[in-house]
Amino acid sequence: MANFNKVILMGNLTRDIELRTTQGGMQIAKFGMAINRKWSQNGEQKESTCFVDLTAWGRSAELLNQYVRKGSPLFVEGRLEYSTWEDKNGGGKRSKLEVVVENFQFVGAPRGAGEGGGGGGEGAPSARRAPAGGPRRAPAEGQEGGGAAGGAPGGEVDYGDIPF
Repeated sequence: MANFNKVILMGNLTRDIELRTTQGGMQIAKFGMAINRKWSQNGEQKESTCFVDLTAWGRSAELLNQYVRKGSPLFVEGRLEYSTWEDKNGGGKRSKLEVVVENFQFVGAPRGAGEGGGGGGEGAPSARRAPAGGPRRAPAEGQEGGGAAGGAPGGEVDYGDIPF
């Protein structure tokens, strides 16, 4: 029988990304997302929130760490991964189900857009828009991003510097 493991989520980050580096130099980003669901039952509006832990590797981890923070909206494609381990404190066997990010898209305005004063003239980071054609995808793992991503001074994002 064929198997299929695919997860598609869109939600908001519940915490800032925790970026680590393996002994081999690979970047790992750990973060959480909240995904809201709304429905109507007997004419009454209901809402629930699902909290999900995610892990991104390599260049995806670096880009996410650089451009999103707690509260940022994000679209994610990935796969479920189940891990088990022995508790260090003798608490027995532990397990966790998380999403491993394989692809993502930034959603909404870039961080820092619309903040501060100024005229928003030509070249101002807060006046920049995503290039025509909608949101851009981050390169999949193993694909070349096309250069270094460097934000503008002051932590504002300049879309001209994003390598995808």
